[in-house]
Amino acid sequence: MNNVFGLDIGTRNVVGTVGYQTDDKEFVVTAQYVREHETRAMLDGQIHDIGRVAKTIKEVKDELEKQTGQPLEEVCIAAAGRVLKTVTTHVEYEYAQESVVTGEDVHTLDLLGIEKAQEALKEVNDTSYKFYCVGYSTVKFFLNDEVFISLEGHKANKIGEDIIVTFLPEDVVDGLYAAVGQAGLSVANMTLEPIAAINVAIPENYRMLNIALVDVGAGTSDISITRDGSIIAYGMIPHAGDELTEVIVQHFLVDFNMAESIKLQSTTSDTVTYKDIMSIEHTIPAQDVWDVAAPVVDNIAQEVSTKIRELNGDKTVSACFVVGGGGKIHGFTEKLAEDLDLPEERVALRGEEVLGDVTFEQEDIKKDPLLVTPIGICLNYYDQRNNFIMVRFNGERIKLYDNNRLTIVDAALQAGFPNDELFPKRGTPINFTVNGVARLVRGEAGDGAVVTMNGKPASINTPLEPNSEIVIEPSTAGEAAVYKISQLDEYNHSVITFIINGRRVSCPRFVQVNGELEPEDYSIRENDVIETRNYYTVRQIAQFMDLVIDTDQMIFVNNEEAGLDTLVYENFSVEWKTDEYGVARIDNNTYNDTQESDTDEASVLAEQDANSTESDNTVTRTSEQMMNQVLDELHDDFAKEAEASAVPENELQKNDIQEEDSSENTITVIVNGEPVELSGKDTYIFVDIFTHISFDLQAGKGRAIATVINGRDAQFSEELHEGDKIELYWKEN
Repeated sequence: MNNVFGLDIGTRNVVGTVGYQTDDKEFVVTAQYVREHETRAMLDGQIHDIGRVAKTIKEVKDELEKQTGQPLEEVCIAAAGRVLKTVTTHVEYEYAQESVVTGEDVHTLDLLGIEKAQEALKEVNDTSYKFYCVGYSTVKFFLNDEVFISLEGHKANKIGEDIIVTFLPEDVVDGLYAAVGQAGLSVANMTLEPIAAINVAIPENYRMLNIALVDVGAGTSDISITRDGSIIAYGMIPHAGDELTEVIVQHFLVDFNMAESIKLQSTTSDTVTYKDIMSIEHTIPAQDVWDVAAPVVDNIAQEVSTKIRELNGDKTVSACFVVGGGGKIHGFTEKLAEDLDLPEERVALRGEEVLGDVTFEQEDIKKDPLLVTPIGICLNYYDQRNNFIMVRFNGERIKLYDNNRLTIVDAALQAGFPNDELFPKRGTPINFTVNGVARLVRGEAGDGAVVTMNGKPASINTPLEPNSEIVIEPSTAGEAAVYKISQLDEYNHSVITFIINGRRVSCPRFVQVNGELEPEDYSIRENDVIETRNYYTVRQIAQFMDLVIDTDQMIFVNNEEAGLDTLVYENFSVEWKTDEYGVARIDNNTYNDTQESDTDEASVLAEQDANSTESDNTVTRTSEQMMNQVLDELHDDFAKEAEASAVPENELQKNDIQEEDSSENTITVIVNGEPVELSGKDTYIFVDIFTHISFDLQAGKGRAIATVINGRDAQFSEELHEGDKIELYWKEN
């Protein structure tokens, strides 16, 4: 026997009910307790003082624990409020092939309807409220486009339903959750008060009739309409019993609690006894109270009848049932019948007659209209239990279909959290070309998302807990890529060799960017076109060797007369006369050369001092200063290579910089039978495929994502490899 604990948290009092449902659908109440709020902590069905309401809930909980001898940890609740929104919509689900409809299929269909209704509400919401789904009712089921009473167990190619979804402002729901939490309870199920009431007051065999149910509480009057076997509408008005109490307060000069007593006595006795604020005791006929309350009763009845007509297509109903304590005030049902153009006998209080399938183990409990909604809250648990799990994600309360496999990543997807903000992001890359070959330098890796659940560190694969508080701080992008000319292999390891006066001299290749010569500390930019020069001028060779050419003597390049600006290519010979030597940068203080007959592998790497004297005033200062700066900054690297052999120009080192047409960081995987090429990263994880395929992560509609690699279940963060076979689809419940 598993007891269900239900709380009707009303504007005036809190009714707690504990019981269980038998196999014969009879509900047995094992304990019940009613406690009034000490102050007006709630108005119009909404909690205003969370602490005081929590205190009342705790007192009810403690008393019921005493009665049952069992701890109570989870509770079913119902919400109400003056700003109720309802959306009626139609949804369908089509199977890949004819299938037997399961209970989970029906629940998935419900979730589809809820999500569709929520989207429709967002489009028309012209208020500042953020609405939350608090309940729903199926109007009609469709099996292969035909109306059915129930879908489960039938074979179908397509199922569908018309569904009414109800919404209240999120702060109403938050207040209920906060009060329940402060009382040491967690929410097992939540519904809307009129949904709870109608499940008891109007059995399914009555719903073929066009009937209205009015639950008159203290702060709100909740309305439901049935027709053609279904619940077709819900509504609420912020007019109820407290308005009657307030007029009694003013007329009889009493406090609120005494006015409540006067109102109650007037419904059960011919006389009413009370003390006013002057402590003077009075005894008056109940008729006096009725006369005082009559204008307010007329107004509430008029508001209720107007709302009923509005919900019923601007026409009256066939009959109207009234439940709730506020509906017992004298003259209310008669006035409502008049406003609905119905005979008085067709508008009646419902209490004992609708609680026929309810058994109270406590003998002193009288079946009363006040108990209809509390019993309905408990019964609703059996209709919707375990269908959903409710969590708060980054401050927003969301509802997920509970398939017992939910993790934090499911909540993130349901909330529309971008999947690329779950995983580390690299900084902005640089794309450029070197000698016509595309290159890519990636940015630094950032930090992954910071995930916590109920204030404790978690991961995206942590199982969800009901009513948990999940916070995900988005992942961060790393630093943008920075790459300098000095880091290019072509700059560090590629040299050009000349034969100078019979000796072989090796010089670093100059680098030009977008046609302009740039120094080694130049930071490469997006789409730069970089080329290594395959020549020096005579002047540049002399500057590199730290020599001063005697310009009065002839200069020869490949045995032809030349000038200082003549271009000298690989293995060209140069002959000149020099006036003097500069200060070389090699350890022996001379540039290191060899006779041509010496070994071909010998190379000389020397640089010009940044403070060296200009060798020829025909070179512009800007050009010469640029050249000197380049050569000066390269000195240390090239000095280390003085004895190294030349490296072929097309040799590339395997480091952080990669050729775009290389396949070392491009892999191909098979996704749902189709090859998908992944490129642009060092390594790849499962979630990366979402950026390369078309897959709507918002289309789950309550279903879990199947993530399979090579025939086994995989995590979103699992690394991918060349040729992996991936299956990605929504699991059918």
